[in-house]
Amino acid sequence: MPAARRLRVDYTTVSRRVSELEKDLAVTLFERKSDGFVLTEEGHQLLAIAERMEALSLAVDQSLTSSPAKTSGRVRLATMEGIAAYYLTEKFGAFNAIYPEVTIELVTERYLINLTKREADVSVSFVPPLGPRLSVRKAGTFGLGLFASASYLGKRGTPTAHADLKHHDFIDYVVDLVAIPKVHWLLDVLEPESVVFRSTSMAAQQNAVASGRGLGLLPYFSARRDPRLVQVLPDLVRVERDLYVSVHEDIEYVGRVRALTKFLCDLFVKEADFLSRG
Repeated sequence: MPAARRLRVDYTTVSRRVSELEKDLAVTLFERKSDGFVLTEEGHQLLAIAERMEALSLAVDQSLTSSPAKTSGRVRLATMEGIAAYYLTEKFGAFNAIYPEVTIELVTERYLINLTKREADVSVSFVPPLGPRLSVRKAGTFGLGLFASASYLGKRGTPTAHADLKHHDFIDYVVDLVAIPKVHWLLDVLEPESVVFRSTSMAAQQNAVASGRGLGLLPYFSARRDPRLVQVLPDLVRVERDLYVSVHEDIEYVGRVRALTKFLCDLFVKEADFLSRG
């Protein structure tokens, strides 16, 4: 049981303490399932209270002691696969140089993780998430451009005008599996007549473009660093998406959460040119 390992006690000890707490409160905090425990609604309410208590405890340490409380623990960050794999992951070394005792758990999904249900602590998304008591901040933007491989352009020719695109093959998302419409960014440019490959994975799309299958609309943060890719119509085709950093208000001021949200917001401001320009 992960909780037992983190607390360095036996599984039976954790189970007994949970049972005693439920008995004292006269509520069921967890649903017992074959693969572990799942918080009930009452469990989520208690978790929110405990997190507020933690934040207040850290505030006391920072206000009344000569040495500030050490920032440590785990923070679960949810975002999309592309920006996680091609951009954010490499930045966390700099974060851990400042906060070596904070462990980031990076979760990637096609849909927006529910912060209200505590599926994650922090979210980086392209649209503002909805839910009660969320602190949502527009922290930056990133740009996308049209790319192809040199081999594809050698065979099919390089488009010189927007009208030329109707004669080309494209790489795109699986339409009926696009959970967030804003991610289907190719539609900002055109609705392609010939799509030769579709994938829910941005990484797979980029590799398909690089292998010469067709044109694809890709974020600058990944495509500009891929030597296999050539930008097409850079002055005519440019799409932009916002970056939102979100956290639930109950844990907004917990030290490790606040450290990560500040790091992300500062990062997007510092690297605004890199993210936005092709």
